[in-house]
Amino acid sequence: MRYRLGIDIDGTLTSPSSFVPYINESFKMNITLEDIKQYELSPLIGITDEQFWAWMDEMEPTIYENAPLATGAKEIVTQWKNNYDLYFISARRNHLFEVTNNWFKKQAIDFDHLELIGTHNKIEAIKKHELHIFLEDKHDNACDISEACNIPVLLFDTPYNRDPIPEHVYRVQNWLEANQFIKRLLHD
Repeated sequence: MRYRLGIDIDGTLTSPSSFVPYINESFKMNITLEDIKQYELSPLIGITDEQFWAWMDEMEPTIYENAPLATGAKEIVTQWKNNYDLYFISARRNHLFEVTNNWFKKQAIDFDHLELIGTHNKIEAIKKHELHIFLEDKHDNACDISEACNIPVLLFDTPYNRDPIPEHVYRVQNWLEANQFIKRLLHD
């Protein structure tokens, strides 16, 4: 049996600090990833959600085009491509598909499926594609996915997702640790 891995993009495949330099430049701030204690960025920046999404409309293509990979991600994902089907499912809005697809080409990362669903609710997509494991950085997504889909979820540790986790959500520090969990979960 060939397992299907579901992988989030932003904050999982890409560095969770991808947005930091753009926030600092646009809003004249000097934050680091450690300053981001919640997923929603509007309160930290001191703007409304409406102002934040206006900023995102302008900045998303640039941020996503230049997003750095998380440390170790490319090596592990490249290795996984030989053994698993890779489904990248992101909350990015679909009008960013070309930017996203071009980023994957530039990074030389192969995949079996790329889906931008425009919402953080990934449960329907995960069920539709019958994924066996999901990798995520958003705490409530990880918990909801694990419960609704009855699959293990690897939660990549960040300062904004450190709430307690349920039994089938596994906190990992990096891609090397994620690789060890995948081997243990799927092959032991």
